[in-house]
Amino acid sequence: MERCTADQHRVIAFEEHVRACPAMYFRVERDSPELPTEVLQRVAWDALHRRDGTHGQISVEITSDLSFVVEDDQLHSADERQSPLPGFYASLLDKDRWAPAAAAALSVRTIIEVWLDGRGYSQELDRVAPTGAWEERLARRPYGTRTTFHLDPSYFGPGEAIAWALRPEELHGEVCEGHPSGTMFAIHDLRSGADGSPGE
Repeated sequence: MERCTADQHRVIAFEEHVRACPAMYFRVERDSPELPTEVLQRVAWDALHRRDGTHGQISVEITSDLSFVVEDDQLHSADERQSPLPGFYASLLDKDRWAPAAAAALSVRTIIEVWLDGRGYSQELDRVAPTGAWEERLARRPYGTRTTFHLDPSYFGPGEAIAWALRPEELHGEVCEGHPSGTMFAIHDLRSGADGSPGE
């Protein structure tokens, strides 16, 4: 497999770069069986860690071997009217949060729900490209984002799957030492025969 280095100066689109060099975003190469789990971990890490260094409230659902949902209470970038600002590719993917955008680049379908100032918005993506304008929906909470990812089975190796044994403590690291987390959350594995892993 060709390795990506800083010496490669050809300008390529964000989606193309993620798919060509996944290790720059998710720590492992495309041929690693750990890649689906690393994608989930990176998105969940992004959801858990607020911009000010504190921890938010999140929930994680693994809905199939290559599908998962992450919900958080972070505040989406907004204009002066408290409406969402367009993000990656003019979508609801917040420009301040690259991890969900990188995961969308490895997905065949992504559904984003944003709640902002008590109003709800929803949009579907084909990889990172919106399939249409976002629509207003009822808000489930005052603020937050819920994103559903369906990873691309043609990109990942045959039989690869998100690890059912993913543990919440793996979402913390040195950056968390200054902000100890009392956050409680769960990773719910909804696949048949799997047990959910409670968070701490």
